Amino acid sequence: MKNIAKIQLGQNGPFVSRLGLGCMRMSSIWGGPTPDEKESMATIREALDNGINFLNTGDFYGAGHNEMLIGKAIKGRRDDAFISVKFGAIFHKGKPLGMDLRPIAIKNFINYSLTRLSIETIDLYQPSRMDHSVPAEDIIGTVADLIREGKVRYIGVSEITADQLRKANSIHPISALEIGYSLADRQIESELLPAAMESGIAIVAFSNTAEGLLTGDMKAPLTGNDYRNHFTRFQGENLVNNLEKVEVMKQMASNKGCTPAQTAIAWVKEQGDRIMPLVSMSRRSRLPENIAAMDIVFTPQEMNILNTTFAEGHILGGTYLQR
Repeated sequence: MKNIAKIQLGQNGPFVSRLGLGCMRMSSIWGGPTPDEKESMATIREALDNGINFLNTGDFYGAGHNEMLIGKAIKGRRDDAFISVKFGAIFHKGKPLGMDLRPIAIKNFINYSLTRLSIETIDLYQPSRMDHSVPAEDIIGTVADLIREGKVRYIGVSEITADQLRKANSIHPISALEIGYSLADRQIESELLPAAMESGIAIVAFSNTAEGLLTGDMKAPLTGNDYRNHFTRFQGENLVNNLEKVEVMKQMASNKGCTPAQTAIAWVKEQGDRIMPLVSMSRRSRLPENIAAMDIVFTPQEMNILNTTFAEGHILGGTYLQR
């Protein structure tokens, strides 16, 4: 078993693996095909075997398919897994309709999640966003009630502002903030990241390779059916400019004997000891590379090159993270 480093969630929360497994891509995304279930479950089990115990899902991933998949994968191994679940997003036929964060809805969502996961308690439960339609006191307060009922252990939040984070934390201690963070998406560094750090809230950082931009495999232009064509970052001259920046990282990765994706994950890991790279995988073949990324370190010169090349504003165009 690989000795994966640990990270503490919150000031008095649990210690979990510093590398998290994002399970979203094990289900249909935006109406696309569902990956092979046997391979997905084998990936979860092999991740657990290697000490990766943080499993991230959402009750809306694949209309509940993702939770049922995880439930089957961890059967007989509940104590090996730390389950993080997002709730609140409403989808129909793979398309988002909005949010439902009413207390009555949350109390309904949790029961369906527990049933699909075949567990009695969710370790980390978090609204997928805060949309201002329901007071934060009602949202966080309802999850706090679920803690008292024994259905939830810790509260997290996702994709919110610094002010929303402080507000939520004043209602009940927040253990983790799930947010997009990468060399290409550094907007959290000005306000949100400091707000989390001052309260001891861990960062669960997804999209470490910026929707594939930082893998080194992307070419311009994208194919016509690529969903990323909807985002200005991946269009026309923006994409050409952005891939020029990626060439710098590719050269560094080559010099270090690693892949660009490993470099991107390692950079996120190096931004603080309370930051967890959350990496989506659906195949066991991806595990060794992503685990090895956690051992990569940078010289001060290398870090300066990366931070200068990918300084905020140098990557042109936006994605869904810019809201």
